[in-house]
Amino acid sequence: MMVLEYAPNGTLHENLHAEDFEHIDWRGRMRIIMGLAYCIQHMHELSPPVVHPDLQSSAILLSEDGAAKIADMSVWHEVIADGKRPTNGDLVDHHEQVSAGLAGNVYSFGVLLLEIISGKLPYSEHEWSLLSSALECITGDRSMSCLLDPSLNAHKENELETICEVIQACIQSDPSSRPSMREITARLREAVAISPVAATPRLSPLWWAELEVLSTVEAG
Repeated sequence: MMVLEYAPNGTLHENLHAEDFEHIDWRGRMRIIMGLAYCIQHMHELSPPVVHPDLQSSAILLSEDGAAKIADMSVWHEVIADGKRPTNGDLVDHHEQVSAGLAGNVYSFGVLLLEIISGKLPYSEHEWSLLSSALECITGDRSMSCLLDPSLNAHKENELETICEVIQACIQSDPSSRPSMREITARLREAVAISPVAATPRLSPLWWAELEVLSTVEAG
């Protein structure tokens, strides 16, 4: 049995799409993005790497002060499965599966970024239309502001530009062309300037444990 800390602010999905949840401003969304990036990078750099099986906004909880916590019980089945070392005959297939899973998480992270800045549902009958519109804004002559959630009163243009570049890199159709989470996190941090400590829930009674985990990312 696992016991998880209570996250009183619901899921990221609820906060972005449900009317009865408090609005998240631009800075709050940047903190969520960086918290997710640090966490996924840490998961990917464990030995063996941990691949989240269903990375989407409904699997992300928000703490009392609006920090992101990735939570999906099925992820621990992946931890157990990946912890079983493959035999020599299965080693190549195992590495290929892990690589595909890591690249899949990167794609999902790109879709999450789009959902966070646009406030639109990505997984619906209009999913491809959303991705197509995003690529048109990013690669075309249209202003990247067309991607923004209209409820946002302000944003930083340099941060939006970097996020759009990261989205474009993450959703490459060729998985081998997608960047690693380490590369993504470094790129985002350079623009957004939110450290692992700043992305960590400040009001959490387990803050010391979370900082210890994130310190490995900070030192990397």
